[in-house]
Amino acid sequence: MELFYRKDGSGTPIVVVHGLYGSSDNWINIGKLLAEKHTVYMLDQRNHGRSPFANSHTYDDLRNDLSDFFEQHNIEKAILLGHSMGGKVAMWFAADFPEKIEKLVIADIAPKDYLLLKEDSQFYLHQNILLAMQEIDFTQVKSRKDVDDFMAEKIDDARIRQFLLKNVEKDKSTKRYKWRVNAEVLYDHLDEIVSGVNQNWLDDRTPITSYPIIFIRGLLSKYILDSDKELIKEIYPDAKIVDIPKAGHWLHAEQPQKFMEAVMLCC
Repeated sequence: MELFYRKDGSGTPIVVVHGLYGSSDNWINIGKLLAEKHTVYMLDQRNHGRSPFANSHTYDDLRNDLSDFFEQHNIEKAILLGHSMGGKVAMWFAADFPEKIEKLVIADIAPKDYLLLKEDSQFYLHQNILLAMQEIDFTQVKSRKDVDDFMAEKIDDARIRQFLLKNVEKDKSTKRYKWRVNAEVLYDHLDEIVSGVNQNWLDDRTPITSYPIIFIRGLLSKYILDSDKELIKEIYPDAKIVDIPKAGHWLHAEQPQKFMEAVMLCC
């Protein structure tokens, strides 16, 4: 699969892998800052953004897509930065291809099974989001506000809705609005998206010490808890964990300067 990507700057390559419902668009500002010292590749993963849609969305799929991307663009070794779902892709890819990793930067996700958290896993939130995305009738949509009005009936959080609306575009041929996210396939694979990559997946490779790794967490987020530090250290004994105050799960958008400072500790 040939993924859509944005490229900026020159120097040591950094490959940025976004999270669920994200795209390279969300990383343009961070990419510009990183591009002052690096060649930055910002990807759209399969079933997101301008990359192709597919009938499967497993972490093996996403790892293989990333491996193909490295090969297609002659990237021998890179700093790999992944956020949320993209962070799990980055961990899985790095575990299989350690020789391709200069450094690993994981933003607000841990190597644990989030399905085990039950009501705190946000599984039901994602399920609700993806069902709502499938239910909207774009033949009746005249503007992005119409999309927001419909989604507001299902999702109370205005910040989440604004993030999702970044995935609405007008089809050039039909002139109708549509999602740039393959909601049906993501819904079908939601169990795996939320659960893996976790400690069990990485067990036969631990401890992992062949590349530097830094975890960056937003202190307003519940994705990396204090109790997860021991797990992280079991898998990555030399890992650094950096906290960003007043930042939630989308820490790179909420606190871009502090996020950049954390990234630069590693890069």
